[in-house]
Amino acid sequence: MTNASPLDSAAIELDGLRHRYDMDDVLRGINLSIPRGEVFGFLGHNGSGKTTTVNILTTLIRPTAGSARVCGLDVEREPMRVRQLIGYLPSDIRMYDHMTALENLEFFARLSGVERPRSAALETLDYLDCADLAGKRVGTFSTGMRQRIGIAQAVLHKPVVLFLDEPTAGLDPSGVRHLRETIQRLNSELGVTIFMNTHQLSEVAKVCTSIGVLNHGELIYTDSIENTTARFPDEASLEGIYVRVEAGA
Repeated sequence: MTNASPLDSAAIELDGLRHRYDMDDVLRGINLSIPRGEVFGFLGHNGSGKTTTVNILTTLIRPTAGSARVCGLDVEREPMRVRQLIGYLPSDIRMYDHMTALENLEFFARLSGVERPRSAALETLDYLDCADLAGKRVGTFSTGMRQRIGIAQAVLHKPVVLFLDEPTAGLDPSGVRHLRETIQRLNSELGVTIFMNTHQLSEVAKVCTSIGVLNHGELIYTDSIENTTARFPDEASLEGIYVRVEAGA
């Protein structure tokens, strides 16, 4: 068992990470280190391996080869300790539609072993400016409202690292703006490291401090947003940068 502390280790470390489905190499030896406090945008086309990477980091699947660590903890050797440190918002948010937002959060807080689950749920809703949704049934919610409660569920236990899988999918401009503000608050006020999977970063690029580009299972680019925009000053959007990186510019 590692002696690394979540307080002095990199948030995420991938070392030669590989994954194969049947005979298909989905991840091909990824090496990546993300310091704590970053908002990292993981950019790639559909099928590039982004979700597989997140599934490994969140202990849902095991790598075929190589290693993955979250806050110094190996995801294969210490999955339960990793789960205590992370929050996860999947692209397909699942909650109990017949229950209210508060009931859902209280239920998941109990499952996670959160002390005073009802108080924690109410405090989280209030912090994320969702208190007005507490007594409403989730089944009546729009995509944006469901996502707001999904984020609340993901941060109930005060995670060190938060994983967001395609967080802008299905959101209208108002929902994207609220997401951007939420990411900024969680990162700046609570120090949460955020790892964000997406293939459309233009709306949330303002909050990313660094990015990586995944292409057919290979990490072909990683750098800070500052260096990236300096390297591609003529690009109006991050998607344009992505296209040029893929093309080897």
